Amino acid sequence: MNIKLWVLLLLLFLSTSGKAQDVLKGKASDSLIQIKSATTNISEVIIQSASRNLKLNNGNIVMAVSGNKDFKTSTNLLEVLRKTPGVSVDQENGIFIGGRLTPAIFIDGKPVVMINQELQAYLRSLSPEMVESIEVNSNPSSKYDAEFKGIIDIKLKKNTNLGWKGSYNGNLYVNKFSFRENSLNLTYNTEKIAYNLQAGYTDGISRYHYQALQRLANTNIMRTDTDQEDTGTVYSIQAGADFRLNDKNRASVNLRGNFRENDRIRSGSLYTTDKSETKLVSHTESENPIAYSQDNYGITASYSFQNKGFKIDLLGNYLSVKNKQQDDFINRNKGSSELLSYWKSDLFNEIGIYTGQIDASQKIGNADIEAGIKYSQSDTNNNIRYDTLSVAGQFTFDPARSNIFSYKEKIWAGYLAYRQKFGKLQINAGIRFENTNSISNAVTVDSIVSRNYLEWLPSFSASYTIDTSNELSFSYSRKITRPVFSQLYPFRFYFSPLNYWIGNPYLLPSFTSQIKATYRHKNWITSFTIGKEKDVMTRYPLYNPETNVLEYLGTNLPYRKFAALETSFPVKINKWWTVTSQFAGYYNDEFRPYLDEVFALKIYNYEIRLNQVFTLPKGYTITLFANYESKTGNSLYIIKPRYTVDLSVQKFWLNNKLNTKIGYNNILDSYDQRLEFRHKQIMDNRFTHWWDSSRFFLSLSYNFGSSKYQNKEIQKTEEENRAR
Repeated sequence: MNIKLWVLLLLLFLSTSGKAQDVLKGKASDSLIQIKSATTNISEVIIQSASRNLKLNNGNIVMAVSGNKDFKTSTNLLEVLRKTPGVSVDQENGIFIGGRLTPAIFIDGKPVVMINQELQAYLRSLSPEMVESIEVNSNPSSKYDAEFKGIIDIKLKKNTNLGWKGSYNGNLYVNKFSFRENSLNLTYNTEKIAYNLQAGYTDGISRYHYQALQRLANTNIMRTDTDQEDTGTVYSIQAGADFRLNDKNRASVNLRGNFRENDRIRSGSLYTTDKSETKLVSHTESENPIAYSQDNYGITASYSFQNKGFKIDLLGNYLSVKNKQQDDFINRNKGSSELLSYWKSDLFNEIGIYTGQIDASQKIGNADIEAGIKYSQSDTNNNIRYDTLSVAGQFTFDPARSNIFSYKEKIWAGYLAYRQKFGKLQINAGIRFENTNSISNAVTVDSIVSRNYLEWLPSFSASYTIDTSNELSFSYSRKITRPVFSQLYPFRFYFSPLNYWIGNPYLLPSFTSQIKATYRHKNWITSFTIGKEKDVMTRYPLYNPETNVLEYLGTNLPYRKFAALETSFPVKINKWWTVTSQFAGYYNDEFRPYLDEVFALKIYNYEIRLNQVFTLPKGYTITLFANYESKTGNSLYIIKPRYTVDLSVQKFWLNNKLNTKIGYNNILDSYDQRLEFRHKQIMDNRFTHWWDSSRFFLSLSYNFGSSKYQNKEIQKTEEENRAR
């Protein structure tokens, strides 16, 4: 066992040893431990329940953020989400619920229409001090879009003071290269209008490393080794206004832009030997410089009217995204430097998304009736051109890899929901319909796929408050997942000259039915989820021994069964030491046909996260965060275990106006992703993805302004009141 794993096990032991193990058994609420030692000055350790930073809202976890010790040393909201129960963030900043679902992000109860890169930049611009709470809804009702298998609702802190306030946040990450994030936030409030402005600038270099082994029986053995350096800059700006017209009417508008430039240098080698690994067949060097740009524009407008028990909300969103990417693929013989092949690609991608919805609710006694209708339209146009260097030294058009592709999708949706409280019991029931009309057109290959389907999607939930310390909830929902645009594009996206993935315009949507039960005892929250997904969208490898090309293709699986058991609880060891523990166990059983065989394995895995917070004299806070993920995978691949350890220190200065944080993420550089093909009789395929997440960081935030006195908040929804 290597020294890194010993260090991790020691950290886990220190966090759960002694009386902390009694907490796991529910015996430590009023316990007192006397510790006598000649080598320590600690005379006693008192384990008690930590402060209430966590609660349930209709079975959903609501976590306080601003003022929460667990997040004091976090640099931005993505770091906060890494430590939030039920949420995980991977090395590429992808956000997941229950270890598998990509949630929709809401801001103050409203959906955010952003693509992934823009969303990540926005979450990085939010410091923990700017966020009041996070609500994690892992089983949304029929009131929400059927694609939303999970929702993370971020409640921003409201500036109710008249006048202006501002804050600056800057983060510096350093390892071999440096990466910088800067954001400026300004608000100005009058009696009737609240203005806000947010500007961000990010630049720096990030690294990525890819290694792969590919072979079939009785064929050559290939080893791929690729290094990538990504130099990028991101500019973002948001400006908005919230109009408090009178006691009953409110309107808001928000404009935003996000602009990204990336120059990527990818270099690698392809080392090929015969099956005995004694004779060199070829050794190829590759260069793949990439120039990438993305321009996003968005606008959101809303209006709400509230009178007594009636409320109506109107919300509109528009998003425009333009992507441009130019690649050069240059392959040479390692020994002689002879040019073997050279091709270029030029990609243009344009996406337009329009959404509009109306929601109305009426209170009748103890019951609430809600109804709504929504229309959304997505248009995407793509043109990728490949040109190959000919023997004559001229670049010629390559029709086999080039393509023009468009995808248009229109969705009409509506819902009816009922909610009523009977003493300590609250019931929610709803039904939603969604009619989808889509057309995909691969112009170059003359392939058109048209679909029109209507789905009815019910939901039900019940919550029971036993007493102030105990709550129980139960929920059921049926959801639909449509393919994302990138899964449909019939283009090649290269990892290396002989390794790429390609989209499938014939993918079908998947449908998921799941049941979730949640129980809260004081600060201890446990949930159990079980469900089944049909027509699961996934990728599979296809290796051609004649060309040595390894493709990853998209397909639908017949079904997949899943379950998850998650629990989290904070424990106050003493007045200066608090531990928040999270344990999760997952089950996955997928039915996967592959190469005329069927593979159906039952996969069990677990994850442990421990966040230790030490509050020291003179205002210093130290956080030690450890995360361990066991071996997992699917019917085709094994994913090896991995772990990470972060250490950070925080302190306020200048009457709490200046906040400084310093630390080191992924100290042991142990969070790479290693996969291995299970069935060696078919193919030996192993590969590793490594990202430069092991970095020192320094964070500064400064608050300033001249707000005078507090303004009266005119209108609050029921959800806003519950979140406080």
